Amino acid sequence: MEEESMEEEGGGGGCEAMMDDQNHNNWGAGGYGRHLLGPATAAPLGDRFLRGPAGPSAGPLLPVEPDANGVLRGCDPAGAAGKGGPGAIAAAININASTSKFLMNVITIEDYKSTYWPKLDSAIDQLLTQSPGDYIPISYEQIYSCVYKCVCQQHSEQMYSDLIKKITNHLETVSKELQASPPDLYIERFNIALGQYMGALQSIVPLFIYMNKFYIETKLNRDLKDDLIKLFTEHVAEKHIYNLMPLLLEAQSTPFQITPSTMANIVKGLYTLRPEWVQMAPALFSKFIPNILPPAVESELQEYAAQDQKLQRELMQNGFTR
Repeated sequence: MEEESMEEEGGGGGCEAMMDDQNHNNWGAGGYGRHLLGPATAAPLGDRFLRGPAGPSAGPLLPVEPDANGVLRGCDPAGAAGKGGPGAIAAAININASTSKFLMNVITIEDYKSTYWPKLDSAIDQLLTQSPGDYIPISYEQIYSCVYKCVCQQHSEQMYSDLIKKITNHLETVSKELQASPPDLYIERFNIALGQYMGALQSIVPLFIYMNKFYIETKLNRDLKDDLIKLFTEHVAEKHIYNLMPLLLEAQSTPFQITPSTMANIVKGLYTLRPEWVQMAPALFSKFIPNILPPAVESELQEYAAQDQKLQRELMQNGFTR
């Protein structure tokens, strides 16, 4: 497929100017209908029917549906315009022109693999590796349109598979890099990896909104964001939780070994990924997640007071005054 077909934003070239049927195939509301109507009166576009000449002798509704080869069925231009007349010839020419344009804009699997997916692949790479506040030189409009057209052309399943494989490979690389981190940098690097990934999802999920709506939610009964969060849980967090948790508990017992914001980000992130991890360190999670611990009881008030006094002493030892 020619590259310029991806850049079309109107006419029969892009899905934006088309109507979806129940299978998300798109037949030209702005193409076929205009050619066939002429002076005739059209029914609502959503019905995908065209009426014959208006008046008391109006013919039955004619369905405007292409067959397997993209040729319109249920239309008899010769009958509508008078057999053998100029109207029949003009209508036939218009039908042939529309059919040719439809066929020229079909996205084959080869087109998808060679032209469309490489653009998506490059954009995903940049989003997954950007740092907070970075400017990403990609066209969100172009990527959004690219996804939309691939969904229209029935490539959702392949695109979803490619997206999952792409992000899985990225997360496996992240996991290996974390494994090679020294203990004094481990917590900070995990925090960076978690924040970077969750930030990337804020852009990736909206870009694939049409795939999510018409394939993942409809056919898989799932949600794209949930699937991508699960990937991080399986390929990164689960592999590192038993190394990470002891370091977090040690850092908690040594005030200001890591910044409070880093501790809060990690604890809240772990809770989002898998709430049952609270059981590994309830006291730690309770500092950042409300209602984790059972309600306080009167018999433990002295213990709570002792813990508060200990914290105050530690703060004073680190230069904080009352």
